[in-house]
Amino acid sequence: MRFIITSTTAPESRPDAPMTDELFKAYMKFNEDLHVAGVLVAAEGLMPGTPGARVVSSGNKRKVVDGPFAESKELVGGFYVIEVPSLEEAKAWALRCPVGMASADVLEIRQLTGTDDIPQPYRDLAASVAPKWMASVTKKN
Repeated sequence: MRFIITSTTAPESRPDAPMTDELFKAYMKFNEDLHVAGVLVAAEGLMPGTPGARVVSSGNKRKVVDGPFAESKELVGGFYVIEVPSLEEAKAWALRCPVGMASADVLEIRQLTGTDDIPQPYRDLAASVAPKWMASVTKKN
């Protein structure tokens, strides 16, 4: 099973807290541990306060809303995608994540949809419309 662990800032956090060498090393060690264990699929941080955009829909129309966005509680600081056998193991990894970076005060764990979670008729339909993509995602399972 694949899980995404997103990091956000807790309301009482100080988002301007400085990064220290020790804290940075702790995060890099955590990344290394995930990688060496063979569970890390992807990990990235998101640049805080940089221009961004949202695409919102209303009815059948889409509109771009430019950022940056005022509410820091809306910002995701980064994410990990891990592949582990269970939610319990995903929780165990999240509990090992270093603390001290304000943008990672709250970690949310969500299971990603696997191809086995999609009903067969829709997998067949996807394979007929996007055969290369479907082949790439099914070989990972």
